[in-house]
Amino acid sequence: MSTVTAPLTRTPALRGAADLAGRTLLASLFVISGLGKLAAYAGTAGYMESVGVPGALLPLVIALEVVGGLAIVAGYRTRIVASLLAAFSIASAVIFHNNLGDQIQQIMFLKNIAIAGGFITLAARGAGGWSVDNR
Repeated sequence: MSTVTAPLTRTPALRGAADLAGRTLLASLFVISGLGKLAAYAGTAGYMESVGVPGALLPLVIALEVVGGLAIVAGYRTRIVASLLAAFSIASAVIFHNNLGDQIQQIMFLKNIAIAGGFITLAARGAGGWSVDNR
């Protein structure tokens, strides 16, 4: 019985490029969002407090999003960081997007859950090629 390998996985350079592209696309949302929270710090802290999350946690959120996102792009300690970002995505879905009767909130909830799925896969499989973890 022979196994068939997809063309992308037969070439290590293509696989490495795909790993990097996937990590970059997944992490870009967090880096951009974290920087946006810096630009709108008071408003973000107020929003967090309006749903019962202490605004004092905002520096940790920003650090996780920006530093964690950059670590994912670099493929540095990917399994740990991806696990943290998966948990963060699920917690954000439950805390901030729990009004599932509102279609926009339902979409945001499902988006966060889907992103968590990507991070769980990354945590399970590692960064792959073209990463600090794979040097």
